[in-house]
Amino acid sequence: MTRSESYANHRARSGRLENIESIQTARNHKTMNWITTPEMSHSANPKSMKASRGGSLQGMAAIPGDKSISHRALLFGGLASGETRITGLLEGEDVLNSAKAAAALGASVHKQDEEWVVWGTGNGLLLEPEAPIDFGNSGTGCRLFMGLVGAYDFETTFIGDASLSKRPMARIVDPLKLMGTQLVSSAKGCRLPIVLHGPEIAAPITYEVPVPSAQVKSAVLLAGLNAPGKTTVIEKVKTRDHTEKMLAGFGAEIEVAETEDGARAITVAGQGELKGCNIQVPADPSSAAFPIVAALIVPGSEIRLENILMNPTRIGLITTLIEMGGDIEIANRRNSAGEDIADLVVRSSDLKGVTVPGERAASMIDEYPVLSIAAAFAEGITRMEDVGELRVKESDRLSAMAAGLAANVVKVAEGDDWLEVTGVPGGKGLGGGGAVATHLDHRIAMSFLVMGLASEKPVAVDDISPIATSFPEFIDLMRGLGADIA
Repeated sequence: MTRSESYANHRARSGRLENIESIQTARNHKTMNWITTPEMSHSANPKSMKASRGGSLQGMAAIPGDKSISHRALLFGGLASGETRITGLLEGEDVLNSAKAAAALGASVHKQDEEWVVWGTGNGLLLEPEAPIDFGNSGTGCRLFMGLVGAYDFETTFIGDASLSKRPMARIVDPLKLMGTQLVSSAKGCRLPIVLHGPEIAAPITYEVPVPSAQVKSAVLLAGLNAPGKTTVIEKVKTRDHTEKMLAGFGAEIEVAETEDGARAITVAGQGELKGCNIQVPADPSSAAFPIVAALIVPGSEIRLENILMNPTRIGLITTLIEMGGDIEIANRRNSAGEDIADLVVRSSDLKGVTVPGERAASMIDEYPVLSIAAAFAEGITRMEDVGELRVKESDRLSAMAAGLAANVVKVAEGDDWLEVTGVPGGKGLGGGGAVATHLDHRIAMSFLVMGLASEKPVAVDDISPIATSFPEFIDLMRGLGADIA
């Protein structure tokens, strides 16, 4: 397909954006009847909610599709030639914004029954977007697409909500500059809104990631797809490897090797052909973390969660909870499209405090907020080390968790890159601290609602709206298991 033909097809398919927006609106007003505003991630009309101790949690719950894989499935489907069909896609706000971004760059993206169908442009044939691309609250989507378009000779403007606009983007922009990308403009500190213009011909590079980050690694590899020659990313600590797996699945020429000093070197050959394929998205372990912790701390509970992604780069929380004494049975292990999956049976347990080593952070960086809740009900002290990355997430999660725990009578200590929680088995005296400030952060909101299910007194959060960015079914799912959330 020539560029002019691709451009014509893009214009003919522009109505697909309306299809995606209609799904967002439907989810906001029908599926999630506990939400009052369609602009979820912006929280124009915050809605508070509280969770209270009740009976045990029982039953089976269907966890939505993995967020990381969902983002990448849409991105690669939009870049590949031909058709990609995706089942199990997470239909949260963050992922739907990635669908709109893929469409803005020339792909056709729409939902057909229970599948998402993507017709891609072909590698090297993305189109210049006609307007700024709004990623809402999604740091993952924004950073991946920055890498993708950073090697294209056109201008792209990236915008987001108030929370995303506070997050630093220099870690993405810096390696792109080495490839020839121009930072046309940005807010102070290389924050959104950001305007990038790629080079006429991108330069392949070898780049050592300064801190463990799957987003930085992925952005550089994605930029390398439109650069002649080979682009290599070196990481000293293995981070989630969904990008590498998906590159291979779409037909990219990719090699993963170990260096002499034990680091990983991931090399992708640029300007090759990517071909559409079928993708089954497994259930998200980061979303599963909330009912898992709830079942562990609510007495008498037993729940079953099926088809959970068990990629070794994503199960640091499960490893940690088992070390704490959590009764988590891993059943029916299997492999699907290169990813390990399993069913989990979780039973209430007497937890004990542990020290979580820093080298585990990359495999559970999004789960520290809810781990802090588990720690609040464990015997002794739980210490989380080398977690400074939490300060530049959707909120300063270290500070937000410390403040919320302290307000609900949990003894907590906070350092620049560590958190220490002293637990109270049984939750005696915990809770009742007023509405916890969520700072537009979905994981803070869900974590403290989980806390309220086992605390002596209810726990409230100031705004549940951001939950829709990653886990729009959360409230209904937890209520279905028996949770008292109102």
